[in-house]
Amino acid sequence: MKIVHQQDLNFLLTNRIPRRRLTRFMGWFSRIEQPLIRDLSIAAWRFFSDVDLSDAKETRFRSLHHCFTRELRDGARPIAADPSVLVSPCDAIVGACGTVRDGQALQIKGSAYALADLLGDAGEADGFRDGSYATLRLTPGMYHRFHAPHDCRVESVTHVPGDAWNVNPIALRRVERLFCRNERAIVRSRLSGTGHAVTLVPVAAILVAGIRLSFLQLERCPGRAWRTWARDAAFAKGAEMGWFEHGSTILVLAPQGFGLCDSVAEGRMIRVGQPLMRLPS
Repeated sequence: MKIVHQQDLNFLLTNRIPRRRLTRFMGWFSRIEQPLIRDLSIAAWRFFSDVDLSDAKETRFRSLHHCFTRELRDGARPIAADPSVLVSPCDAIVGACGTVRDGQALQIKGSAYALADLLGDAGEADGFRDGSYATLRLTPGMYHRFHAPHDCRVESVTHVPGDAWNVNPIALRRVERLFCRNERAIVRSRLSGTGHAVTLVPVAAILVAGIRLSFLQLERCPGRAWRTWARDAAFAKGAEMGWFEHGSTILVLAPQGFGLCDSVAEGRMIRVGQPLMRLPS
């Protein structure tokens, strides 16, 4: 019962509040460059989160936001060179992962969502029938930038407006179809060597003041309607694609024939560049 009550309190504190207002406030507050506010906010963040800044490119930060979105020093994340491997686009804890069944993926054990709802297109979702998926959750203290999982070209991006539910396991157990409710970006790419379609879905969450894509020059995705931009942006494996402004989640979708690497399992840590999925042989 003590555990249940702790989960109730966590859910109350992180979800039963004005989520969008708090997120907008955090976006503003984190950019304050006044030294005292900067130092106190970074110290508080490091106290409550497991933050490792030893691999950061810079050692001094202008603001909390600058620290959140830090770059890494060169060589901090070696990229697996094997062309038969799709690598993790981010540092994360692996959540639900496996094979797409009947057009659905697991949000958490016992709770599924339809890819058609996530992507907004039943035909597009059908392209991942019997394919593989991986849920990659970035905690607040992690490195927040994400990278290309393979040599690829981004063909289009769709911004989906939505809510800002927390994406921690407690919320995933309590909020049905959470990933389909939250704000997200659908990044459709095609692998350069094989032509396979691989989609990344960065999902926003509470305190995530934005999802930024380095190849789409928008300060903030506008409006409340779904909006799609056609792109033709080439990326080398491991090249930076964008960043979150706090912790969140990236869903990786791959078609039939792809399979999770042996080292990938729910609850395990994974870093940018480490093997995530194997391409069809």
